[in-house]
Amino acid sequence: MSSSLLLKNIYCLQTSFDTAQQRGVDLLVVGNKVSAIGPTGTLKVPSGAQVLDCSHHVVLPGLVNTHHHFYQTLTRNHPAVQNAKLFDWLTFLYDVWKYVDEEAVYYSSLLAMAELAKTGCTLTTDHHYLYPRSFGGDLMGLQFKAADAIGMRFSPTRGSMSLSKKDGGLPPDSVVQTDDQILADSERVIGLYHDPAPDAMHKIALAPCSPFSVTKAIMRDTARLARKHGVRLHTHLCETADENDFCLEMYGKRPVALMEECELIGSDVWYAHGIHFNDDELALLKETGSHIAHCPSSNMRLASGICRVREMIDMGINVALAVDGSASNDSSDMLAEVRQALLLQRVKYGSSGLTATEAFTLATEGGAKLLDFGSVGRLEEGWAADLAVWDVSTIPYAGSQSDPVASLIFCGTDHNTTHTIIDGKLVVHDGVLIGVDEDELAQKANEISRGMLDKAARKEVV
Repeated sequence: MSSSLLLKNIYCLQTSFDTAQQRGVDLLVVGNKVSAIGPTGTLKVPSGAQVLDCSHHVVLPGLVNTHHHFYQTLTRNHPAVQNAKLFDWLTFLYDVWKYVDEEAVYYSSLLAMAELAKTGCTLTTDHHYLYPRSFGGDLMGLQFKAADAIGMRFSPTRGSMSLSKKDGGLPPDSVVQTDDQILADSERVIGLYHDPAPDAMHKIALAPCSPFSVTKAIMRDTARLARKHGVRLHTHLCETADENDFCLEMYGKRPVALMEECELIGSDVWYAHGIHFNDDELALLKETGSHIAHCPSSNMRLASGICRVREMIDMGINVALAVDGSASNDSSDMLAEVRQALLLQRVKYGSSGLTATEAFTLATEGGAKLLDFGSVGRLEEGWAADLAVWDVSTIPYAGSQSDPVASLIFCGTDHNTTHTIIDGKLVVHDGVLIGVDEDELAQKANEISRGMLDKAARKEVV
């Protein structure tokens, strides 16, 4: 028989952000689906169901993170780049990241997904584009192993870099690959790991890193390979003014025009950041159905600018939210990202720049649509049982009872969930990760981080 889970006497349930909040209801999960929702005490509950008392809790659809670099959890807060802009930040950190090995990939992935799960995220991607020559294992296999240990619904991208310093790019030669290597491994991981189901636990996307770290040929060939296999495409785009200048100098055109030339645009494509689009480019994004992963904390941290989210929403462009890499954020706090999105749009557009409802919509349905998960992002009968549960009876939320959902981003300071449920299973229970020992994980991550930084200081050859 399928396992079942009853969220009982929910203080405030938001099944989606185009419906009203519900009070005093039960939600039943059977197997990996939402089975029923009704007034407390009215549902037929299978014998043996696990019961969670949610009488002081807000329950939402799980949050969706649409852009990250898990390995960067090992190089957070480095003094040398705390005040650097993107290109300088990258140039310094590439000489640390080139020491990423199998152990670093596995534990950094565990660490990032642990943080995400504890802050309400139930579905995430990762953009890993760094493949050091010394790396000998199945990199994406290590990431899926970590996702399964956490219990995370996971749709990583097989990233790539092919344009090194000697070719006019930013990364060192030791972390780039040839076109043939990139395409062969991209096809391999699609065959091994991609599940097209609307509630899959594993999906794959393909993701040339950026216009300044891959060639036009690999962007075009990757786009064609992705469409051959029906998987999504991703890249960084229009993050900084420096990127625009690079594209004009290198290719004689702006980044979006370059994407058009390389066939890397359309309803199966999402771009990270998208800060420096002009009006004509926004119109093209609307016309092509391309998606945007907005990364507010990272954009502020690196002083890259403010994405035109308000205008994109009004135009009908699908926008989602992302924490970005943990060396430019410097955390993986998904609920904090929802708050930052709301506040940053108000800096640019005024007090109504983004509402709490809109911010949560970006973080749930917007993200699920971007990543191509058709039954994720809402809590309805038959949909994926991905839920985030927060206790709002504590001091930071006192006095905010008139809108408990919005209080999570207007009032809260501790963004950790009481429970996080993914695919019908408790991943965080009573504030504690189920699948991984948190203390051991932190200690191991610190150990690996110290080793990488020591190698970089000694300038070991790789």
